[in-house]
This record gives sequence, C-alpha cells and structure tokens, in this order.
Amino acid sequence: MNKVIGIQGIQGSFHHLVAQQYYGEDVAILECMSFQELVRSLVAGETQEIVMAIENSIAGSILPNYALIDENDLHVVGEHYIPIAMNMMALKGQQIDQIKKVYSHPMALLQCKEFFKKYPNIKLIEDTDTAEVARRISEKQSKHVAAVASTAAASIFGLDILASDIHTKKSNSTRFLIISKTKKEPNGEKIDKASLKFELESRTGSLVSVLNIMRDFDLNMTKIQSMPIIETPWKYSFFIDITFDDYERFSKAMEVLGMMTEQLRIFGTYKNNV
Repeated sequence: MNKVIGIQGIQGSFHHLVAQQYYGEDVAILECMSFQELVRSLVAGETQEIVMAIENSIAGSILPNYALIDENDLHVVGEHYIPIAMNMMALKGQQIDQIKKVYSHPMALLQCKEFFKKYPNIKLIEDTDTAEVARRISEKQSKHVAAVASTAAASIFGLDILASDIHTKKSNSTRFLIISKTKKEPNGEKIDKASLKFELESRTGSLVSVLNIMRDFDLNMTKIQSMPIIETPWKYSFFIDITFDDYERFSKAMEVLGMMTEQLRIFGTYKNNV
C-alpha cells in the first residue's frame, strides 16, 4: 500500500511541489486547507506522513507549527528545502493596472511586500493557500483579481503570469519538515541532524551552559527559536536544530542536556538536506 502524504494546500501549491520532489511525481496526496487540518489528518491515520512548512528565508519561522508538532507528540523524520519563486497571476488578458485585489497565503504576501509597495491601489488579502486562490480565480473567471503562487499553479489553472519573481529577496527559499506519528527507524541512511526542544529555569547563564555543552560535543546549532510558555509567564521553550558528524557523541550530549534542562524532547534525527 502506497503512503498517503498530507499537504497544506492543493495541487500546484509549494507543499505539493515538495511532496513530489521528496516522494516522487506519483505521490498520493491528501489536500488540507490549514496546518491544523493537516496535523489532524496524520493523528487520525488518514495520512502516513505530512509535509509541513516551518521557516522561510525572508518571512522567518512559522511559530504555530512548532507548537502543533509538540502538542501532538509528532516526530520529524526528514526535511526538504525548495527555492520559492512568487508570481502574480490572473485571467488571460488581464493587465496589472486592472487588478484591484490580490489574494494569497499570508507568508507569500509577506515575501512580496516590497513589490506591492509599487501598487498602492491593490488591496492585499490573506487567504488559505496560494494555489487554491489560483484555482478559484480560474473556476469563477474572476476579473480584476490576482493570485500570488507558483508557475505550476498558473499552468495547471490556465492563468497568465503578470509579473514573475516578485519576492523581495531572490535567494528566497523555504524549509519543509517531513512529519510522522512514529520515529524514523535507522535504515542505513546517514543521520546527521536533529530537532529538539527543552525548557530552562529562569536563572542567569542557563542557556549559555546548554550552548557550551553543544560546543563541547561538537554539535553545530543551525537554528534556535524561543516560544513563551503560556502557563508560566516569562518562561520559555527553546526549539533547536543541530547538525553533527558523530551520532554517539550526539547521544551522549543529549544525556547531559537531559540533566541540565527541563522537558527535553528530541523530535527526530534525520539526514541534513541543506
């Protein structure tokens, strides 16, 4: 039985492109219109794994997704990076000066804010998914409306691209996590990256002590993200990604960190895909 992979969005979305690149062109997908629905599909067993965007090189981290992974006791089993090219598209024959509204996912609009400063008369409206907006414009034959989405979405839904590569930074890329309900079992693939979370007591130097342990065990921290703990004001959880060359040294470092921190949880170990 082939895996069913959950994606946020529809065919032609960036999540769909990642699923095809990671699993193959013929991957079976389940379309979910929100990250909450995406996680629910995995927890309910409707999908075996899901693709979830976690950070963008321009717009930053998608903080609620860290919480979704943590709260639902999910596991990171892989990652995938994809260059993101944002394009403004509309019905065939439309021109930019005819466009009054542009709909897209809020992260997509954020990545293109400099471009739209040149068009103050265009109203930017947040929506659930980049490709879904393109499909809706096509199905309803909506004039004076545009979407910001991928070239694949324009092709699938028969729209004209009015402006290409409108994202602010041309080195724009997004990191996606591959999420499962179960831990990844070793299969001979090189494992050299980990995602983890811990809490710290509110005392001077506690985070520095943790970072020193990582240094001593030759762990390279590639990301650190703090989030407030709602139940305990002014206390924070830290979500960290680290790379390493020696899995045994990584395991020993986790034993030490387990004694130094509160609520240490390793979300997953997997292959660094940078």
